[in-house]
Amino acid sequence: MKHKAGNAQQINELLYQALETEIGGLSVYETAVSCAINEDLKKEWKEYLEETRTHHRVLLTVFEQLGLDPEMQTPGREVVRHLGESLVKAMKMAVSAGDRDAAQLVATECVVLAETKDHANWSLIGVIADQHSGREAKILKQAYDAVATDEDHHLYHTQGWSRELWIESLGFPAVLPPPEEVKQVESAIGASRAEQARDKMLKH
Repeated sequence: MKHKAGNAQQINELLYQALETEIGGLSVYETAVSCAINEDLKKEWKEYLEETRTHHRVLLTVFEQLGLDPEMQTPGREVVRHLGESLVKAMKMAVSAGDRDAAQLVATECVVLAETKDHANWSLIGVIADQHSGREAKILKQAYDAVATDEDHHLYHTQGWSRELWIESLGFPAVLPPPEEVKQVESAIGASRAEQARDKMLKH
């Protein structure tokens, strides 16, 4: 059921933040790839970097269709940029400390933080597409459908990598690649089930 038109100003604010999140995501993934020493993880993140490039293009198309200026700055957008730059800085700090395993762990955490915001943005774009009406809803629905599955994948799989690499670093048996990867998780429920299955996977 379509409800009343949403708050247009705040819808635009979300789109500006979403665009900035994707721009920041490119730098986050480029840096994370250089921190990855596990070959499977490196390969995974290279794919996510390519998908993030696509998501950035999808949003630029949305901006074009809605007549929004992709260069326009808002206070919220500036905060998002600051957070993205801070994550890149954190990874570089970890690398300069000289412990490659520790830097890889920091990178997984930074990607999880970046993807948490990214995933939230797209979930909200999905809400707008669902609740809003007219041409704007149609444009956002198309963008959401093109990106949503990737976003689930990025967040839940990297959470799995972060958890298992941490467990390994603590000196306990880890499941690598993580269960999320093996079971091709694409939802929060799937991620929870994959984590619960890790004990069984360890026994095998």
